[in-house]
Amino acid sequence: MEIAAIIVSILLISIVLLQSGKAESASQIIQGGNSDLFANRKERGFELFITKLTYILGFAFFILCLIISL
Repeated sequence: MEIAAIIVSILLISIVLLQSGKAESASQIIQGGNSDLFANRKERGFELFITKLTYILGFAFFILCLIISL
């Protein structure tokens, strides 16, 4: 079970690193740049797939940690 948790955690780290930075526009607000923070942008294609995969891997990691702790 620990091996599965290690594999899921490595996959989760790599998927999170692949995601695009969503906080980039927050730094522009502080610096006074053009504010597109509240723009209605939808994720499409690969970006949507990465987001859903992140949720799934995060949930799997949480469940594996709960099972290991029992």
